[in-house]
Amino acid sequence: MSLRQTLDKARAAGNSAFIPFVMAGDPDMATSAEIILQLEAAGADMLELGIPFSDPVADGVTVQKAADRALQNGATLQGVLEMLKTLRARGLAMPVCLFSYLNPVYHMGYENFIAAAQDAGAQGALIVDLPPEEAEDYLRAASAAGFETVFLCSPTTSATRLSAIDAASSGFVYYVSREGVTGAQSTLAASLAEKLHSLKGTLQNPVAVGFGISTPQHVASLRGLADGIVVGSALVKIVEENGKTAPAAVAEAARRLAAG
Repeated sequence: MSLRQTLDKARAAGNSAFIPFVMAGDPDMATSAEIILQLEAAGADMLELGIPFSDPVADGVTVQKAADRALQNGATLQGVLEMLKTLRARGLAMPVCLFSYLNPVYHMGYENFIAAAQDAGAQGALIVDLPPEEAEDYLRAASAAGFETVFLCSPTTSATRLSAIDAASSGFVYYVSREGVTGAQSTLAASLAEKLHSLKGTLQNPVAVGFGISTPQHVASLRGLADGIVVGSALVKIVEENGKTAPAAVAEAARRLAAG
């Protein structure tokens, strides 16, 4: 199932897809692979798979440290794709959206990246620091290959730019729930529900929401308001705290989040 089909299915059911984010290679590739399998078993509908990068400017300290750990243990874009391909062979079924910064993708080349990502079993990608205004070559390559694209919008995005983001996206639009970087928050913005309602009535694409969503209560409060709900830093923090024993701890947290 594609990224878009997954979120369209959730919307049709009046629900939201649960989308955990994990940093590939944290704390190591083998443990990371087990975490992903446990997330699917715990009820994840889609995976946002982070490609570790040395300068993750959109991420807070928790995800930055995860990227550092992964890179120190030898994680690479190619290695992440090889891990995903192995997981598909082991039976991983949920759709996967790669989360990457532009540098490693550009270095590999758009066509090569898309071909390798599809061969590994990824449905699409969010390249967090590639704006649609600069994405013509990437969009051309993605469209030719049927690779789904995801772009970001935020509370400060203008109506004109929102239209361009929607047009450039073929998988879904990712709404950043607040200004700033990634990171777990104790409360969500009071205006978030209203904003999501407006986006669902405006966008041609389904919408997923992330940044700061960290508890089952947060997830429950957003259920049905967004087509997908992304939880990242809260799960990445569990990996940091548990290391090689993280799969079981992440799975327990994921079950609570999915129940929300």
